[in-house]
Amino acid sequence: MLALPLVASGIPVQKLKAEIPFGGTTKQRLKTSLNAFSFNAPLMAGSMDIMDLLTYCADLGFDGVDITGYYFKGYPQVPADDYLFGIKRKAHALNIEITGTGVRNDFTLPDKIKREAEVQRVLSWIEVAARLGAPVLRIFGGQEKQAGYTRAQVMEWMIPEINRCVEHGKKHGVIIGLQNHNDFILTSDHVIEFMKTISSPWFGLILDTGSYRQEDPYQAIEKTIPYAVNWQIKEKIFVQGKEVETDLPRLFTIIKNSVYQGYLPIETLGPGDPKPKIAVLLEKVMSALK
Repeated sequence: MLALPLVASGIPVQKLKAEIPFGGTTKQRLKTSLNAFSFNAPLMAGSMDIMDLLTYCADLGFDGVDITGYYFKGYPQVPADDYLFGIKRKAHALNIEITGTGVRNDFTLPDKIKREAEVQRVLSWIEVAARLGAPVLRIFGGQEKQAGYTRAQVMEWMIPEINRCVEHGKKHGVIIGLQNHNDFILTSDHVIEFMKTISSPWFGLILDTGSYRQEDPYQAIEKTIPYAVNWQIKEKIFVQGKEVETDLPRLFTIIKNSVYQGYLPIETLGPGDPKPKIAVLLEKVMSALK
Protein backbone atom coordinates (compact mmCIF):
# COMPACT_ATOMS: atom_id res chain seq x y z
CA MET A 1 0.00 0.00 0.00
CA LEU A 2 1.08 3.58 -0.64
CA ALA A 3 2.43 4.32 2.83
CA LEU A 4 0.27 2.45 5.31
CA PRO A 5 2.84 -0.09 6.55
CA LEU A 6 5.23 2.78 7.32
CA VAL A 7 2.57 4.90 9.00
CA ALA A 8 1.22 2.02 11.02
CA SER A 9 4.70 1.31 12.31
CA GLY A 10 4.68 4.61 14.17
CA ILE A 11 7.95 5.78 12.58
CA PRO A 12 8.06 9.58 12.52
CA VAL A 13 7.59 11.19 9.11
CA GLN A 14 10.96 12.93 9.44
CA LYS A 15 12.70 9.57 9.82
CA LEU A 16 10.80 8.09 6.87
CA LYS A 17 12.16 10.87 4.68
CA ALA A 18 15.69 9.73 5.44
CA GLU A 19 14.91 6.13 4.57
CA ILE A 20 13.06 4.84 1.49
CA PRO A 21 9.91 6.76 0.58
CA PHE A 22 7.42 5.40 -1.96
CA GLY A 23 9.22 7.13 -4.83
CA GLY A 24 12.41 5.20 -4.09
CA THR A 25 14.69 8.20 -3.48
CA THR A 26 15.63 10.26 -0.43
CA LYS A 27 15.90 13.42 -2.56
CA GLN A 28 12.57 15.21 -2.53
CA ARG A 29 11.34 16.54 -5.89
CA LEU A 30 8.46 19.03 -5.83
CA LYS A 31 6.94 20.82 -8.83
CA THR A 32 4.16 23.33 -9.44
CA SER A 33 0.85 22.72 -11.18
CA LEU A 34 -2.39 24.64 -11.67
CA ASN A 35 -5.81 23.15 -11.05
CA ALA A 36 -8.05 24.25 -13.92
CA PHE A 37 -10.90 25.07 -11.51
CA SER A 38 -9.07 28.34 -10.92
CA PHE A 39 -10.46 29.32 -14.35
CA ASN A 40 -13.85 27.70 -13.82
CA ALA A 41 -15.97 30.70 -14.92
CA PRO A 42 -14.24 31.41 -18.26
CA LEU A 43 -13.80 27.72 -19.05
CA MET A 44 -17.47 26.98 -18.44
CA ALA A 45 -18.55 30.10 -20.33
CA GLY A 46 -16.39 29.19 -23.32
CA SER A 47 -14.38 32.41 -23.28
CA MET A 48 -11.34 30.24 -22.54
CA ASP A 49 -10.55 26.70 -23.62
CA ILE A 50 -8.04 24.05 -22.60
CA MET A 51 -5.52 25.16 -25.24
CA ASP A 52 -5.65 28.69 -23.79
CA LEU A 53 -5.18 27.22 -20.32
CA LEU A 54 -2.08 25.29 -21.40
CA THR A 55 -0.54 28.41 -22.94
CA TYR A 56 -1.30 30.43 -19.81
CA CYS A 57 0.37 27.84 -17.58
CA ALA A 58 3.47 27.75 -19.75
CA ASP A 59 3.72 31.55 -19.91
CA LEU A 60 3.40 31.94 -16.15
CA GLY A 61 5.98 29.24 -15.43
CA PHE A 62 3.97 26.30 -14.11
CA ASP A 63 5.43 22.82 -14.49
CA GLY A 64 2.04 21.20 -14.97
CA VAL A 65 -1.73 21.50 -15.10
CA ASP A 66 -4.60 19.48 -13.65
CA ILE A 67 -7.54 19.56 -16.11
CA THR A 68 -10.85 18.46 -14.61
CA GLY A 69 -13.03 16.37 -16.94
CA TYR A 70 -15.93 18.80 -17.22
CA TYR A 71 -13.74 21.29 -19.09
CA PHE A 72 -13.38 18.85 -22.00
CA LYS A 73 -15.87 19.22 -24.84
CA GLY A 74 -18.87 16.92 -24.48
CA TYR A 75 -18.33 15.95 -20.83
CA PRO A 76 -19.40 13.55 -19.37
CA GLN A 77 -19.13 11.73 -22.68
CA VAL A 78 -15.65 10.45 -23.48
CA PRO A 79 -13.93 12.81 -25.94
CA ALA A 80 -12.69 11.60 -29.31
CA ASP A 81 -9.06 10.54 -29.45
CA ASP A 82 -8.04 13.24 -31.92
CA TYR A 83 -9.32 15.90 -29.50
CA LEU A 84 -7.54 14.33 -26.50
CA PHE A 85 -4.33 13.75 -28.39
CA GLY A 86 -4.37 17.34 -29.68
CA ILE A 87 -4.39 18.53 -26.06
CA LYS A 88 -1.66 16.07 -25.16
CA ARG A 89 0.48 17.21 -28.11
CA LYS A 90 -0.01 20.88 -27.22
CA ALA A 91 0.99 20.23 -23.60
CA HIS A 92 4.13 18.43 -24.76
CA ALA A 93 5.03 21.29 -27.14
CA LEU A 94 4.75 23.72 -24.22
CA ASN A 95 6.66 21.41 -21.83
CA ILE A 96 3.63 21.25 -19.54
CA GLU A 97 2.78 17.97 -17.81
CA ILE A 98 -0.86 16.97 -17.42
CA THR A 99 -0.60 16.12 -13.73
CA GLY A 100 -4.14 14.89 -13.24
CA THR A 101 -7.78 15.04 -14.21
CA GLY A 102 -11.02 14.32 -12.42
CA VAL A 103 -14.75 13.79 -12.59
CA ARG A 104 -17.85 14.64 -10.63
CA ASN A 105 -19.23 11.57 -8.90
CA ASP A 106 -21.29 10.59 -5.89
CA PHE A 107 -20.86 7.13 -4.39
CA THR A 108 -23.11 7.85 -1.41
CA LEU A 109 -26.29 7.33 -3.46
CA PRO A 110 -28.33 4.45 -1.97
CA ASP A 111 -29.95 3.63 -5.34
CA LYS A 112 -27.67 0.99 -6.88
CA ILE A 113 -28.73 1.81 -10.44
CA LYS A 114 -27.90 5.49 -9.99
CA ARG A 115 -24.66 4.59 -8.25
CA GLU A 116 -23.70 2.29 -11.11
CA ALA A 117 -23.97 5.23 -13.51
CA GLU A 118 -21.55 7.13 -11.26
CA VAL A 119 -19.12 4.22 -11.32
CA GLN A 120 -19.31 3.89 -15.09
CA ARG A 121 -18.43 7.56 -15.48
CA VAL A 122 -15.32 7.08 -13.37
CA LEU A 123 -14.32 3.93 -15.25
CA SER A 124 -14.62 5.64 -18.62
CA TRP A 125 -12.62 8.65 -17.49
CA ILE A 126 -9.86 6.43 -16.13
CA GLU A 127 -9.32 5.46 -19.74
CA VAL A 128 -9.38 9.13 -20.76
CA ALA A 129 -6.71 9.87 -18.15
CA ALA A 130 -4.58 7.03 -19.50
CA ARG A 131 -4.82 8.38 -23.05
CA LEU A 132 -3.90 11.87 -21.85
CA GLY A 133 -0.95 10.54 -19.88
CA ALA A 134 -2.43 11.87 -16.61
CA PRO A 135 -1.14 9.74 -13.73
CA VAL A 136 -4.02 10.51 -11.33
CA LEU A 137 -7.80 10.64 -11.65
CA ARG A 138 -9.56 12.61 -8.90
CA ILE A 139 -12.83 11.29 -7.49
CA PHE A 140 -15.07 12.22 -4.55
CA GLY A 141 -16.84 10.30 -1.84
CA GLY A 142 -20.18 12.01 -2.30
CA GLN A 143 -22.48 14.77 -1.16
CA GLU A 144 -25.39 12.90 0.33
CA LYS A 145 -26.16 12.81 4.01
CA GLN A 146 -28.46 9.82 3.76
CA ALA A 147 -31.38 9.92 6.17
CA GLY A 148 -32.13 6.50 7.57
CA TYR A 149 -28.61 5.14 6.96
CA THR A 150 -25.62 5.12 9.26
CA ARG A 151 -22.20 6.15 8.06
CA ALA A 152 -21.11 2.52 8.31
CA GLN A 153 -23.95 1.44 6.02
CA VAL A 154 -23.04 4.04 3.41
CA MET A 155 -19.41 2.91 3.60
CA GLU A 156 -20.54 -0.67 2.93
CA TRP A 157 -21.75 0.23 -0.55
CA MET A 158 -19.08 2.87 -1.26
CA ILE A 159 -16.01 0.72 -0.66
CA PRO A 160 -16.77 -1.94 -3.32
CA GLU A 161 -17.48 0.80 -5.87
CA ILE A 162 -14.20 2.56 -5.16
CA ASN A 163 -12.39 -0.77 -5.28
CA ARG A 164 -13.79 -1.36 -8.77
CA CYS A 165 -12.40 2.00 -9.83
CA VAL A 166 -9.01 1.27 -8.28
CA GLU A 167 -8.76 -2.07 -10.07
CA HIS A 168 -9.67 -0.43 -13.38
CA GLY A 169 -7.12 2.29 -12.67
CA LYS A 170 -4.46 -0.33 -12.02
CA LYS A 171 -5.30 -1.98 -15.35
CA HIS A 172 -4.76 1.31 -17.19
CA GLY A 173 -1.90 2.70 -15.11
CA VAL A 174 -3.94 5.45 -13.46
CA ILE A 175 -3.93 6.17 -9.72
CA ILE A 176 -7.33 6.88 -8.15
CA GLY A 177 -7.15 9.90 -5.85
CA LEU A 178 -9.99 10.39 -3.36
CA GLN A 179 -10.35 14.04 -2.39
CA ASN A 180 -11.23 15.19 1.10
CA HIS A 181 -13.93 17.62 0.06
CA ASN A 182 -15.84 18.61 3.18
CA ASP A 183 -18.72 16.34 2.16
CA PHE A 184 -18.97 12.68 3.17
CA ILE A 185 -15.25 12.93 3.90
CA LEU A 186 -14.95 15.65 6.53
CA THR A 187 -11.97 14.82 8.70
CA SER A 188 -8.50 13.31 8.69
CA ASP A 189 -9.92 10.24 10.47
CA HIS A 190 -12.43 9.79 7.65
CA VAL A 191 -9.56 9.89 5.15
CA ILE A 192 -7.54 7.33 7.08
CA GLU A 193 -10.58 5.05 7.34
CA PHE A 194 -10.74 4.87 3.55
CA MET A 195 -6.99 4.51 3.13
CA LYS A 196 -6.78 1.63 5.57
CA THR A 197 -9.79 -0.12 4.04
CA ILE A 198 -8.67 0.11 0.41
CA SER A 199 -5.15 -1.27 0.38
CA SER A 200 -3.61 -0.58 -3.02
CA PRO A 201 -0.69 1.46 -4.38
CA TRP A 202 -3.17 2.60 -7.05
CA PHE A 203 -5.25 4.47 -4.47
CA GLY A 204 -4.43 7.56 -2.48
CA LEU A 205 -5.50 11.01 -1.33
CA ILE A 206 -6.02 14.25 -3.19
CA LEU A 207 -5.10 16.45 -0.27
CA ASP A 208 -7.38 19.51 -0.35
CA THR A 209 -5.92 22.04 2.07
CA GLY A 210 -9.13 24.09 2.20
CA SER A 211 -11.48 21.27 3.14
CA TYR A 212 -10.35 20.26 6.63
CA ARG A 213 -12.84 22.42 8.52
CA GLN A 214 -13.70 20.27 11.54
CA GLU A 215 -10.22 20.23 13.12
CA ASP A 216 -6.88 22.02 13.04
CA PRO A 217 -6.15 21.96 9.29
CA TYR A 218 -2.37 21.87 9.61
CA GLN A 219 -2.50 18.94 12.00
CA ALA A 220 -4.94 17.17 9.65
CA ILE A 221 -2.65 17.78 6.67
CA GLU A 222 0.35 16.44 8.57
CA LYS A 223 -1.67 13.40 9.66
CA THR A 224 -2.81 12.51 6.12
CA ILE A 225 0.10 13.63 3.97
CA PRO A 226 1.60 10.11 3.84
CA TYR A 227 -1.40 9.11 1.71
CA ALA A 228 -1.20 12.06 -0.71
CA VAL A 229 -0.86 11.33 -4.43
CA ASN A 230 -1.79 14.87 -5.49
CA TRP A 231 -3.02 18.15 -4.02
CA GLN A 232 -5.28 21.15 -4.15
CA ILE A 233 -3.36 23.92 -2.42
CA LYS A 234 -5.66 26.86 -1.85
CA GLU A 235 -4.98 30.46 -0.87
CA LYS A 236 -7.51 30.18 1.96
CA ILE A 237 -7.80 27.68 4.78
CA PHE A 238 -10.30 27.25 7.64
CA VAL A 239 -9.06 27.72 11.20
CA GLN A 240 -11.59 27.41 14.03
CA GLY A 241 -14.42 27.92 11.56
CA LYS A 242 -12.97 31.09 10.00
CA GLU A 243 -11.56 31.37 6.49
CA VAL A 244 -8.06 32.86 6.65
CA GLU A 245 -4.99 33.14 4.43
CA THR A 246 -3.06 29.89 4.20
CA ASP A 247 0.20 30.02 6.11
CA LEU A 248 2.29 28.80 3.18
CA PRO A 249 5.63 28.68 5.05
CA ARG A 250 3.99 26.46 7.68
CA LEU A 251 2.31 24.30 5.03
CA PHE A 252 5.50 23.86 3.05
CA THR A 253 7.47 22.98 6.17
CA ILE A 254 5.02 20.10 6.61
CA ILE A 255 5.42 19.10 2.95
CA LYS A 256 9.22 19.29 3.04
CA ASN A 257 9.32 17.16 6.18
CA SER A 258 7.19 14.48 4.54
CA VAL A 259 7.85 11.72 2.01
CA TYR A 260 5.66 13.37 -0.62
CA GLN A 261 7.13 13.57 -4.12
CA GLY A 262 5.68 15.26 -7.17
CA TYR A 263 3.32 18.00 -8.19
CA LEU A 264 1.61 20.56 -5.98
CA PRO A 265 -1.42 21.89 -7.88
CA ILE A 266 -2.70 25.23 -6.63
CA GLU A 267 -6.29 26.41 -6.88
CA THR A 268 -7.75 29.88 -6.43
CA LEU A 269 -11.43 30.50 -5.73
CA GLY A 270 -13.91 33.32 -5.49
CA PRO A 271 -15.08 36.16 -7.73
CA GLY A 272 -12.95 38.39 -9.91
CA ASP A 273 -10.23 37.91 -12.50
CA PRO A 274 -8.36 34.71 -11.58
CA LYS A 275 -5.13 35.69 -13.34
CA PRO A 276 -3.75 38.11 -10.73
CA LYS A 277 -4.79 35.79 -7.90
CA ILE A 278 -3.07 32.82 -9.54
CA ALA A 279 0.09 34.84 -10.19
CA VAL A 280 0.27 35.98 -6.56
CA LEU A 281 -0.30 32.47 -5.18
CA LEU A 282 2.25 30.93 -7.55
CA GLU A 283 4.87 33.49 -6.52
CA LYS A 284 4.25 32.68 -2.86
CA VAL A 285 4.44 28.94 -3.55
CA MET A 286 7.68 29.33 -5.50
CA SER A 287 9.15 31.31 -2.62
CA ALA A 288 8.06 28.66 -0.11
CA LEU A 289 9.60 25.92 -2.26
CA LYS A 290 13.09 27.45 -2.05
